[in-house]
Amino acid sequence: QVQLQESGPGLVKPSQTLSLTCTVSGGSITTSYYYWSWIRQPPGKGLEWIGSITYSGSTYYSPSLESRASISRDTSKNQFTLQLSSVTPEDTAVYYCARGGSGSRYYTRLQDYSYWGQGTQVTVSS
Repeated sequence: QVQLQESGPGLVKPSQTLSLTCTVSGGSITTSYYYWSWIRQPPGKGLEWIGSITYSGSTYYSPSLESRASISRDTSKNQFTLQLSSVTPEDTAVYYCARGGSGSRYYTRLQDYSYWGQGTQVTVSS
């Protein structure tokens, strides 16, 4: 059973960089052909795909966030990380990490992913 767990600060100040880590257990992030994604849900809004890193280390980002988002991985720890720079209060959301396939950017529900973490609330406020 694959399990994902998000970790990181729950409060970030405007203009700072948000950094979250997803620790994966029960499966390797290098196993073909999975995509490991970051997604978020702002209060009162739907799910938003932020980006994905593939089993081979390739990255893909939402066009609206591409200039601020960066996803990397540490295969020795079986973790992948999201960094989102220059945050504003509009980046306040519940952030999830999840495993999906090549169509991950089109998923609109958590249930579309094979596995997902419990989510972590991130608030951007001074």
